[in-house]
Amino acid sequence: MQHYKIAAIPADGIGPEVIAAGLQALEALERREGTFKLDVTMFDWGSDHYKKHGVMMPADGPDRLKGFDAIFFGAVGAPDVPDHITLWGLRLPICQGFDQYANVRPTKVLPGIASPLAGVGPGDLDWVIVRENSEGEYSGIGGRAHRGHPEEVGTEVAIFTRTGVTRIMRYAFKLAQSRPRKLLTVVTKSNAQRHGMVMWDEIAAEVAQEFPDVTWDKMLVDAMTARMTLKPRSLDTIVATNLHADILSDLAGALAGSLGVAPTANIDPERRYPSMFEPIHGSAFDITGKGIANPVATFWTAAQMLAHLGEAAAAARLMQAVEAVTGAGILTPDVGGKATTQEVTDVVCEAIRRSNI
Repeated sequence: MQHYKIAAIPADGIGPEVIAAGLQALEALERREGTFKLDVTMFDWGSDHYKKHGVMMPADGPDRLKGFDAIFFGAVGAPDVPDHITLWGLRLPICQGFDQYANVRPTKVLPGIASPLAGVGPGDLDWVIVRENSEGEYSGIGGRAHRGHPEEVGTEVAIFTRTGVTRIMRYAFKLAQSRPRKLLTVVTKSNAQRHGMVMWDEIAAEVAQEFPDVTWDKMLVDAMTARMTLKPRSLDTIVATNLHADILSDLAGALAGSLGVAPTANIDPERRYPSMFEPIHGSAFDITGKGIANPVATFWTAAQMLAHLGEAAAAARLMQAVEAVTGAGILTPDVGGKATTQEVTDVVCEAIRRSNI
């Protein structure tokens, strides 16, 4: 029996609801597989912790997480706490502190879920967006001067290093190489950002020499939004900067039917630290407590976590169960259904128990 130590951080908004759903599905998988055990430790960090203690997590939070095999994260953000405090107080210190430099966001149209794109269904939109997750536009470099005066200045400096760009480019090429189409699109804005973005283009061409079996092309980020919308079948694996991929992956989730089905993995490919797995959708305070949050993104995120831990069969079983349930039309309101979070979760768990793959 393989044991894995999992740190669960439900955090804010619908985070506790979807993490509870994810843990219920993972428990069903444990029983069905019988080959692994997840030892879960809960951490109550987030906006409520901030309101009580003035910090999103304790100062030794990252040190307390180091001994875990993976982190299962809900969502961060609250309407009465500034967003830069919630993000820089919890999620980003974990991602950057553990050098989780590859943010991996798969997107596809699941059975039973309608894409807003005409004529696009399962199999027509199947992408993986690789987001550089350690530097770029979210480096946190900059500052404010002359606060409150007419001449006030705010600077935000994007940092691109050869090391950072090379490693994410190599990760993306390897991922594209592992997929059937072996196709990669590199997204930049090198016509207007002539230093860091031009370096991205140059390093992409250098790394491409290591992967002669991968077909690749380049797109400017604004043109990429049009291509994703008008020619979704022309894309497969995509790599972009921290900011650009953050935006494009939200568009991807919407094109697949809902952000409620979009997963994320924050990966340290060298496995020096635990990687962190979270749904894209955020805290969604407008539906918090209503019992209608879509748990599918969290199930898919859990499948990513299992695959990272080496439990590929369990990951496949979970996704098979999810697709069977969505295909049967058991859906939450964000994707046109009437089911509650718990109802979807219960049916997915039952599908896991019945699964014979």
